[in-house]
Amino acid sequence: MDIYTLDLLVIGLLLMAVTLGSSWIGKLPLSYALIYLVVGFILSPYGFNLIRVRPDAGFLERLTEFVVLISLFSCGLKMNRPIRAWAWNSTIRLIGFLMPISIFAIAAMGHFFLRLDWGEGILLGAILAPTDPVLASEVQLDDPHDHDELRFGLTSEGGLNDALAFPFVYFGLHWLENDSWQDWFGQWVAVDLVWAIAVGFGLGVGVSWLVCWLEHQLAKHHAVDELMEDFVGLSTILLSYSLTELAHGYGFLAVFVSGVVMHSQCLSPELSASRLKFMERLEKLTEVGTILLLGSLLRLEPMLRFAAPAALIAGSLLFIIRPLGAWVSTAGAPLRPTTRWLFGWFGIRGIGSLYYLTYALGEGLQGETSELIAWVTILTVTISVILHGITSTPLMRWYGQTLEGKASPQLEDFGNNR
Repeated sequence: MDIYTLDLLVIGLLLMAVTLGSSWIGKLPLSYALIYLVVGFILSPYGFNLIRVRPDAGFLERLTEFVVLISLFSCGLKMNRPIRAWAWNSTIRLIGFLMPISIFAIAAMGHFFLRLDWGEGILLGAILAPTDPVLASEVQLDDPHDHDELRFGLTSEGGLNDALAFPFVYFGLHWLENDSWQDWFGQWVAVDLVWAIAVGFGLGVGVSWLVCWLEHQLAKHHAVDELMEDFVGLSTILLSYSLTELAHGYGFLAVFVSGVVMHSQCLSPELSASRLKFMERLEKLTEVGTILLLGSLLRLEPMLRFAAPAALIAGSLLFIIRPLGAWVSTAGAPLRPTTRWLFGWFGIRGIGSLYYLTYALGEGLQGETSELIAWVTILTVTISVILHGITSTPLMRWYGQTLEGKASPQLEDFGNNR
């Protein structure tokens, strides 16, 4: 019997089940990602052996790259605050303090406990540092009128750190090539830090403004077909990403910035909501295939072989580094303790980490170290999908009930005080 046809049958049944059962699933302590992961493992050679493909790193890099791009633009369109430092206070703290803390804490764990060189440790930290904008939909903004600080902070953090982890990835890769960091540190600062980030911001703003200007000019003469209009968002993603990459900037950053600018400066509320809805549907569809594939790639022998280092890194990251780092990073912010602790727990790892892993593999990470870093990353993502998939629904429900009727002039109540 044709395996491909059976795969299509199973995926069709899965999509039908999660769609028609969405209202029931939403009440359970389960995320859709966790369901896809389990089904992927069941379809692997350890189950029904229906997914037999073992894609190479190049294919996985492009697949995860596309999924992250869709999600970053979607995150940008959800940003419902003015572009002012005071309005993004939590984001600045989570990116400026928590992300470097996470990277260097993981690097230290890798160096002292896994016997990795400092360059390899920093690379591992950079791979695992980004929180995931794809799998965290349960804890992200889902309403343009929702100004909750926890949801805004987690959404904006997921949109930015998937781009801003790149300088540290390059730092680790440069170290692998030459451990005399004095030889290349200046170039890293100038090119990988300053130039690439500046280009990402600049072209993200420029492309989105140009697209919006074109839309407005054309709308004066001819209305765009409603069925095709949503593809403007997709074209903005591709244009901002490709042009930024050609200019040696960070395309991920440009895509997120494009979404932010397009929502805040260019679109009517109705058009922004329509574009966001299209992106979210596309994001959900690509998430299914990616997480199914991740589940099918799990293998018992390497999972057992790397269980100890993966448990050390994942346990430290999820239960110590992220919670304590979030508490330290938000010290002095006008946030409730509940919000600060939940910032620490909801550091969901996922497709962004898989992208950085496959990117590093394609850029020279090899040998026994590559296998260690690969399986530590895969198992950390798997553990995160399981733990956060089980806890996100009940915790967010409890969070909503806890804060009900407790309005205060805190930054969390931005929506009432803007």
